[in-house]
Amino acid sequence: MKNKKQKTISFITLSAVVILLAIAVSAADVNLSFDHFYDNAELTQALKDLQKAYPQFVKMESLGKSHGGLDIWSVVINNPKTGPGEHKPGYYIDGNIHGNEIQGTEVTLYAMYYLLKNYGKTQFATRLLDERSFYLIPTMNPDSRDIFINKAEELRTGIIPLDEDRDGTADEDPAEDLNGDGFITQMRKKDPDGRLIPHPRDSRILIPAPAGKKGEYIMLGSEGIDNDGDGRINEDGPGGYDMNRNFGYNWMPSYVQMGAGPYPFCWPETIACRDFLIAHPNIMGAQSFHNYGGMILVGPAAPNMGQLPMMDKQVMDTIGHNGEKILPGYRYIIIHKDLYTVYGGTVDFTYYGLGIYTFSNELDMDPFESMPFGNEEEQENMTPEEQEQRQLANEFNELFFHDHVMLGESYVEWKPYNHPLYGEVEIGGVTKFGRRVPSLFQLADTCHRNAAFIFYHADQLPHLEFQKIAVKKLEGDVYQMDIRIANTRLTPSISQIAIQKKIHRADKFTLEGKNVKILAAGYLTDKFRDLTQPIKTQDNFFWVENGVRGHGRIDIRLLVKGRGNVSLTYDSLKGGFQQAETDLK
Repeated sequence: MKNKKQKTISFITLSAVVILLAIAVSAADVNLSFDHFYDNAELTQALKDLQKAYPQFVKMESLGKSHGGLDIWSVVINNPKTGPGEHKPGYYIDGNIHGNEIQGTEVTLYAMYYLLKNYGKTQFATRLLDERSFYLIPTMNPDSRDIFINKAEELRTGIIPLDEDRDGTADEDPAEDLNGDGFITQMRKKDPDGRLIPHPRDSRILIPAPAGKKGEYIMLGSEGIDNDGDGRINEDGPGGYDMNRNFGYNWMPSYVQMGAGPYPFCWPETIACRDFLIAHPNIMGAQSFHNYGGMILVGPAAPNMGQLPMMDKQVMDTIGHNGEKILPGYRYIIIHKDLYTVYGGTVDFTYYGLGIYTFSNELDMDPFESMPFGNEEEQENMTPEEQEQRQLANEFNELFFHDHVMLGESYVEWKPYNHPLYGEVEIGGVTKFGRRVPSLFQLADTCHRNAAFIFYHADQLPHLEFQKIAVKKLEGDVYQMDIRIANTRLTPSISQIAIQKKIHRADKFTLEGKNVKILAAGYLTDKFRDLTQPIKTQDNFFWVENGVRGHGRIDIRLLVKGRGNVSLTYDSLKGGFQQAETDLK
């Protein structure tokens, strides 16, 4: 009986072990693919799977609900064995703030997945996750994301009823998939009063009729009908607010810039993002993903902001120009100077408002675009005829790409349709998946290279260390301590903009020990002449107002009274938390 009971217990124990091993194996065996776009259900499941597989590293949390009632997911990644996340320089990533700019979510998910899968396997991933903490919002705009992926529409904005044509009814005249092919493409019509003719080489391309020749076609815009009978088509569809115009730094109202909303941080998505950033003041680097055009963008986003402080510009320039090597074809440029003006955007809020070094990558380039007329400066000086030739060359390249690379997957051939207003029209053209977002066979490359740029930037965040602690007995219980704190990375422990505007607290140096007291402190400015610059101390600590510059160091001399073991702490809000010990003897 005893043996039978022992065998039963052994069998139960063995079964439990097998089950636990199976759970552990399945949890660690999460395999995500980056050959498709994740809708919200898939994204949520992928994040939960990673949290389950790596519970020691991953914390997933809803920051609240979007206007449409979907969770705005956040993820914090940190290795607690190397310290709490708030004691490390933090890196923030968000994607898909605009509803039709979806691939930033995949890049964010890939970066998370890559770090977790490679921790303990590669030296770089292991070191990065040991030294940094990561804060992610994979999609800022879950409502419009699901519409883009699962429905025919393509929306840039957040989803809120808005009476855009001011007729007393909101969202009553959207674009529509008239021919039921799953996409909203373009409409064109044969018309004897038209100004366009088919190109003789390819009738899918319409060009202006030459002088003296009658046109044959007119373009009618996106598929749709006049739902409200006001004589216009598609003028009041869903959507209406632009999250990237709603952040509370250099914000301007909607009459200056459409979509800004009635006041800063009035939308649930931007509130969630703001509160997440503020709740993690250790964040020192950030990336906000958009599309498209192949750009590494940096602020200021508006000309009224002036220029970046020189020391910060040097940091951003080094990272940005190296980013051009990581992302071939991408251009490192200033938003307002080289692209367009943005008020109330993420980039200026995080940099000017929080002191965070921030980039915004415009993901992907048209793989078919032709540049046959020299460099950008030469293109700006093109004649209208030369610009027309360039545009035409690009249209032919685009069709060739869709025919012979995409094999027709993202192009709808022009076919007749009987429109209730226009009569016989043709519907066709490039689908929403044929522009702005990468082809699926290229998505993994987009994800990896942009994640590599994230990792490079994150690796260049401050890395502080005590490089020298020298103790010299003077008389009695009075000692001289010479301490060197070095930063082995490019980014300073406090950005120059934060120093100028006093955005956050300075770095803090603390000395602790039984009956130990700092008598005097100073920066050692000349070790050969023993020259120091005095530092004001209080209760065995003092503030290091300017932090430690990138690839720099500070040398501190202390006069200390006491004896025995002492602990030294250098606490930088965004640069990390370092401790060391020594003896006064």
